[in-house]
Amino acid sequence: MNIRRSTNSASAASGPVSYKSAGVDIDAGNEAVERIKKVVASTHSAAVLTGIGSFGSLFDLKALLQDYSHPVLVQSIDGVGTKTIIARLVGKFDTIGIDLLSACCNDIIVMGARPLTFLDYIANDKLNADIVEDIVSGLAKACRSIGVSLVGGETAEMPDTYLPGEHDLVGVVTGIVEKNRIITGKSIEPGDVVLGLPSSGLHTNGYSLARKLFFEVGGYTVDSVPPELGTSVGEVLLEPHINYTNHISTLLENNIAIKGVAHITGGGLLENIPRILPEGCAVELYRGSWPVPPVFSLMQQLGNLREKELFRTFNMGIGMVIIVSPASELSVRNQLHDLCPVLRIGAVTGGSGAVTIVA
Repeated sequence: MNIRRSTNSASAASGPVSYKSAGVDIDAGNEAVERIKKVVASTHSAAVLTGIGSFGSLFDLKALLQDYSHPVLVQSIDGVGTKTIIARLVGKFDTIGIDLLSACCNDIIVMGARPLTFLDYIANDKLNADIVEDIVSGLAKACRSIGVSLVGGETAEMPDTYLPGEHDLVGVVTGIVEKNRIITGKSIEPGDVVLGLPSSGLHTNGYSLARKLFFEVGGYTVDSVPPELGTSVGEVLLEPHINYTNHISTLLENNIAIKGVAHITGGGLLENIPRILPEGCAVELYRGSWPVPPVFSLMQQLGNLREKELFRTFNMGIGMVIIVSPASELSVRNQLHDLCPVLRIGAVTGGSGAVTIVA
């Protein structure tokens, strides 16, 4: 974990000018690093050859590659976005690291890739060791839950680049998959079934619109408890993004014939499912075939949002879509029985890649 410092111009001063007087506190950065060393190391496997403080991370692939005849590395980068603003308003930072890992891992598990390592980037205007520790502790806990090594990252203190109190959180995951086992979607055909795995809420998507609806249109604060939600707005908006790595890995390890998988991220169901559809295919989703969490219904009421806007912005309660043949549906349900509900939410039809909501 390196500490990157920004350059901040200073006006003429009567006394000596220091980096700290320019807004960057090296000692605070060192304290943050010391506080997270052990929690980061707790995620490491024997393949990790470096710890915090190295200029780069080293990961030994020799033993791992013995299990692959044609290994392919898969990488993805993502960020938590304006969900960090909710974390700041609530004063709770231990879940946004979970969000970050989940967003990245979900983007590679849809291709069948097992995540191996993770790099994080935490930036703000003024480094706060407590906040860094909370973020990394949550991230490390999430890494341990799926066997990913947190191999390093960057903590940047950049006054003037970020406004007071602002945070940015970004990460990169690297995974591996056997080339002939990459999930591409190319075998999807009309008649296949579309299965949905429930989300835990917004995950990490649509927060610019959600903030406008709750705080500007609705006049709520993070402490408000709308009767439709039964809990505070802050708690609902900070609900962690589900990581579906173990779900999809379970299916792959049991040789379930998965044709395509889509992570329902920014763009919602309408924009993400088409990314895996081959030419000549479309999807119909059955309205009412899954429970829509009340947060989405409340936002629709607050903004008088059209259905298409909802489905293009939010996941609407479905975080991952799996497409299989009808013959494989029961196997998927059986394998995931202990992890989450599996809902049939639609079907593949002939068409030009569109996703439509039907009665």
